[in-house]
Amino acid sequence: MAEEGTPTPVEERDDELATEAGEPEGVDQEALERRSAALAEVVKFGDPVLKSTASPVTVFDDELAAEADRMIRLMRDAIGVGLAATQLGTLRRMLVFQVGSEAEPTVLINPEIEWRSEDAATAEEGCLSLPGVIVDVERPLYVRARGVDVHGDPFSLEASGLEARVIQHEVDHLDGVLMIDRTERDQRKGALKALREGGTYAPEGDEEEGEPGEASTEE
Repeated sequence: MAEEGTPTPVEERDDELATEAGEPEGVDQEALERRSAALAEVVKFGDPVLKSTASPVTVFDDELAAEADRMIRLMRDAIGVGLAATQLGTLRRMLVFQVGSEAEPTVLINPEIEWRSEDAATAEEGCLSLPGVIVDVERPLYVRARGVDVHGDPFSLEASGLEARVIQHEVDHLDGVLMIDRTERDQRKGALKALREGGTYAPEGDEEEGEPGEASTEE
């Protein structure tokens, strides 16, 4: 769930997702080594699994719970805010997310987004599976999702801002959809070129423009 109280402007809250694209600042060497080890386990662009649709989870056992714990650990070590099972090469409908260091990690299995707001915002997104790439993506600001936990017990949640964006990003992964599939044509072309050549890509002109509803460049 998003934090209660006065909503933080979207352009300030959405920065955290784009940090997944590059090396984080202000992190010690030990944390960087853990991040490198975690990223080595994440499937990267070009692997067919990232364009595949995951299957519903039907067995809820200790193995599933252990996999959820592993996903949370890798997400944290990678300094990410979300991770889908497909990003680890497993075609099962399971995702984890944790928005903010004070929040508890959430495991959402067989997720369905029941409702999306008409209000939307464009912000920069990064992805652990697409290193070095940042693109602008427009998404609804508010969502309501449902699914089950590691025991198979149903629950639902409402999310806004960055948390809503992360949930939508990870559900997309489970459907074989990447953030570059949701950006504008020119950015998609630039991102694909960078991914194929091992370079980096970010939208041009953000520092000068600073338009409301877009994420700032320091991500």
